[in-house]
Amino acid sequence: MASTTHFAAFDFGAESGRAMLAAFDGERLTLQEAHRFPNVPVRVRGSLHWDALRLFDEIKRGLMQIAREHRELAGIGVDTWGVDFALLGRDEELLGNPFHYRDERTIGMMDAVLERVPREKIFDYTGIQFMEINSLYQLYAMQMQKAPALEYATTFLMMPDLFNFWLTGRKACEFTDATTTQCYDPRAKNWAFDLLKTLEIPTDIFPEIIPPGTVLGALDARVAQEVGLQNATVVAPACHDTGSAVAAVPAHNDAYAWISSGTWSVLGASVPEPVINAASLNFNFTNEGGVNNTFRLSKNLAGLWLVQECRRTWRNAGEDLSYADLVALAERAPAFRALIDPDDSLFLRPGDMPARIAEYCADTNQPVPQDHGALVRCALESLALKYRFQLERLEMLLGKKLDVIHIVGGGTQNKLLSQFTADATGRHVITGPVEATALGNVLLQMLALGHIASLAEGRQVIRQSFDVSTYEPRPNRAWDDAYARFIKRLNE
Repeated sequence: MASTTHFAAFDFGAESGRAMLAAFDGERLTLQEAHRFPNVPVRVRGSLHWDALRLFDEIKRGLMQIAREHRELAGIGVDTWGVDFALLGRDEELLGNPFHYRDERTIGMMDAVLERVPREKIFDYTGIQFMEINSLYQLYAMQMQKAPALEYATTFLMMPDLFNFWLTGRKACEFTDATTTQCYDPRAKNWAFDLLKTLEIPTDIFPEIIPPGTVLGALDARVAQEVGLQNATVVAPACHDTGSAVAAVPAHNDAYAWISSGTWSVLGASVPEPVINAASLNFNFTNEGGVNNTFRLSKNLAGLWLVQECRRTWRNAGEDLSYADLVALAERAPAFRALIDPDDSLFLRPGDMPARIAEYCADTNQPVPQDHGALVRCALESLALKYRFQLERLEMLLGKKLDVIHIVGGGTQNKLLSQFTADATGRHVITGPVEATALGNVLLQMLALGHIASLAEGRQVIRQSFDVSTYEPRPNRAWDDAYARFIKRLNE
């Protein structure tokens, strides 16, 4: 009987983080949650930050929990969201709490950068979607404000790279996460130094860029002793959560689109080279790093953020409704009463999301949703229609039709949204696995450490280890009529 090898995958999302314990017997993988913790930003003096020290402590708590049953781990991997970063000083200490991408200091910064460097030139340098949350505009905000942290910084690290540094002592930026910054030049395969110099952002702080699946080294002896682990190797998987999620898509070939569904939705396809041309610039698509020397030609969308913020607002008001409760209410609500653009800037930052959706509907002369079910249905229908809108543009860029959509990640648990996606797009939708990000994290560890020979073999392991669900499109002209209204709304 084959022996079982264990891996720890730390997956940080915008709402929570998890320590996932994976067991591989040579043919199948199992996955169990060892530790879950909230990932809540902290507002201090008007600024929004990540609590980096507490999050690292949660990593150690997760390792302690795992060590109680398994004294040895073959590998440890960390993935997080993109764009956010930390700065270290000469003493390798953290220079302040990292900012949250929804912090207001980036308001107006993208326009300020575009006054200095034309949009076409920035896209030609980086191939990255223009969003004011990108690291480039965060850095430019610090440069404009003469932030002491930037002045005294010696090392720039993305969030997963910071945790990897604290786990191993090695300072490096992993490729898939580095590309989310809009500071990376995919043609030069290095940081976009000319762009950074033009914007007077110091270039000497940017460390080496390493590929996904890089073995970083042994777990720091002090951490190992603290958590009670005897042996463990830290691997940089695809450290951007979408990169890991896409690695775990259980597809047999490349003729599909994928959606990584969670707080953000990312819709795209994997391509061998970045698609940097006038059309991808016009559609504001992005070329982020993938695994196996690929790029993710994709579009970042608002995702379930709107529903999450509605739920948070209602919970703060004393109504603690589960997501299942909200979906059930949405199912009973009338269809297509009001449609919104989920990516409108009105919805970007934390706040009273029900009031903002109502404001959007009133300003666009639509019926204002009057109850929880109507609000959630409005958000989900609009998101499914935005998927269709961006899928059509993705197919234009690729020059082919994609008949299947694979949806992975926590958003697959929202069955109503999955069916809406099939109905809105007219495509077969396959959902699962739910824990694709953690599984992709583990696959890259297994590949780096020689437990599987290829990513294709790893995807086969996932197919034989986890179930998926299929949603068939239901012919309904109401979706086409709603889409016509939706397109008109986007063009107004």
